[in-house]
Amino acid sequence: MKKERCTWVTNELLKQYHDKEWGRIITDDQQLFEALVLETMQAGLSWNIVLNKRENYKNSFYNFDIRSCANLTDEYLELQRNNSGIIRNKLKIYSIRKNANAFIKIQKEYGSFFNYIWKFVNKTKINNINYEIKDIPTKTELSDIISKDMKKRGFSFVGSTIIYSYLQAIGIINDHLGSCLCYERCKE
Repeated sequence: MKKERCTWVTNELLKQYHDKEWGRIITDDQQLFEALVLETMQAGLSWNIVLNKRENYKNSFYNFDIRSCANLTDEYLELQRNNSGIIRNKLKIYSIRKNANAFIKIQKEYGSFFNYIWKFVNKTKINNINYEIKDIPTKTELSDIISKDMKKRGFSFVGSTIIYSYLQAIGIINDHLGSCLCYERCKE
């Protein structure tokens, strides 16, 4: 049987993201923060929109440097509301600073955000096997638990659906379709 990509890959930008990033384990905290910012920006929007604005986010938010984002001023965040290169929702823009500060607190408590997020699965990757996109859940008991914990720690825009998507993006959950050419590569 010929392997193909997951059916949600509909253009070159999504193809690059799917083939090189989605479902691969991210261990670096700055990259974990970047993925979290991008996932929180997706709330109510398509992933394609967010990926198209990714470079603008990098330029506007110091390449997702956590400490720089934690120290953003209200004035700077207000200026970003006029930045047509990003999603200009005020609450989403301000969540970058808020989430950076919560992220730093977790780093202090656990040594790294990586240690924190992987503790929920006992450092064991979840490999789901689905053959149709409709069979992939949008949230699970695991994402409910993590979402609740992150909200308690001061994060915003981290509902269960966003967290499930985040877990897929950073490689904790492998939801490549069983027929996808990336499924086996992302199993470990």
